[in-house]
Amino acid sequence: MEKTLQAVYRDGALRPLENVQLEESQQVTVTIGDPAIGAQDLAGYFTPEEWAEAAHDDISLDEVRRALSTISGSLSDAVIALRQER
Repeated sequence: MEKTLQAVYRDGALRPLENVQLEESQQVTVTIGDPAIGAQDLAGYFTPEEWAEAAHDDISLDEVRRALSTISGSLSDAVIALRQER
């Protein structure tokens, strides 16, 4: 099982901000990321014009699902290919 979730570091322990389905004393692998850095990175992916245009998009969940269903292979490969075209 792989899951990404938010946690808080308090009193020497990471505490998830949501319930997790783990056995008592179960060992897991934890990857720590800084959410502030992620938000800054995201801003650089789009031009200010693209951000302004996206603010007015009224896209339904069904439209998103239809668009995603047209992507063959992995979504991450499709995004990387689009970025390389820029």
